Amino acid sequence: MKSLSQSFSVAFQYQVHFTNRLFQVENPLFKDILPQDNLAKLFVVIDQGVAETHPQLLTDIKNYANAHSDSLSLFANPLVVPGGEEAKNNTQYLQQIVEAVDRYRIDRHSYIVGIGGGAVLDMVGLAAAVAHRGVRHIRIPTTVLSQNDSGVGVKNGVNYFGKKNFLGTFAPPYTVINDSAFLSTLDDRDWRAGIAEAIKVALIKDKPFWERLEQDVTALANRDQEAMQYLIHRCAEIHLQHIAGGDPFEMGSSRPLDFGHWAAHKLEQLSDYQLRHGEAVAIGIALDVTYSHLQGMLPEADLHRIIKLLLQLGFDIYTPELAEPELLRGLDEFQEHLGGQLTIMLLEEIGQGVEVHEMDKSLIQQAIDQLAEKQAAKVLG
Repeated sequence: MKSLSQSFSVAFQYQVHFTNRLFQVENPLFKDILPQDNLAKLFVVIDQGVAETHPQLLTDIKNYANAHSDSLSLFANPLVVPGGEEAKNNTQYLQQIVEAVDRYRIDRHSYIVGIGGGAVLDMVGLAAAVAHRGVRHIRIPTTVLSQNDSGVGVKNGVNYFGKKNFLGTFAPPYTVINDSAFLSTLDDRDWRAGIAEAIKVALIKDKPFWERLEQDVTALANRDQEAMQYLIHRCAEIHLQHIAGGDPFEMGSSRPLDFGHWAAHKLEQLSDYQLRHGEAVAIGIALDVTYSHLQGMLPEADLHRIIKLLLQLGFDIYTPELAEPELLRGLDEFQEHLGGQLTIMLLEEIGQGVEVHEMDKSLIQQAIDQLAEKQAAKVLG
């Protein structure tokens, strides 16, 4: 009996850039990040919500390409697709991008540029990853959530069979560009929703960052750009450090950066995606920290600080979908997504997460009941 074996490693590297008004002709960043030895050809996909709130964007992109025609060119006019979970729930938009790759003869040395929120970037990234087994992909996140979390990572995907990110790839982008100008037009829900992912990483990885969030809570609630830019930069930094930390493509059973997400993903589905991802994550965090306390892990003082911060930022900590029996199916789906044993991140103290491999359903129900009471007390004033 004979066998052959092979082992090799591939080094991935990409940068996250921070700028303002990326497509102003006088801003050299975009053209400078592209190789200078030949003309870079681009196909641009834009989130419909971004196109509507920034009506000059398509013109700015065309003017930028014309002004820097020695460095870059557009295959065609930008493709505008619906934003939010519609981009991931309906595979026709993925199909449109793949068809464009064929129609315009976009090759692996060209660039597919995604501009939008995390859902659009997930979908565009998947299209780029599967076309020709990988076309270079540039991400330009336009929400707090995508600039500090999903848009700077290596995951791409769409929803299928009614399940979050059932189809997807791990494919690092060519580069990520965070343009702070896009944040000015976000509505209050989207501004706030992205903060949930910063709370998540601070709670499980970085107590000083958590303390900074507490310090800046009023400024963040009042849409202070300086406070938000610090939050985005630090959160993105922690996210990148995690990706480099040993299991970037999630080959094991652990998903530490998905703290609060087992319930969040199910809540999104149960609400028919009326809950923003960040809103669902905030509720998922509230559930898991309350459970951690009931389990005897998290001190009551820490629990109080966490719930207080969520409420100060304007998050709900309870939604009727928490009471649906189907919620607990989220634990099974969370395990099924990776396989192996169930692994859930809980909290020992602020800044220190701990993984467990089972959850007591009666304690989950107690946690839900407590959140309902606290939410009612907030509403009643």
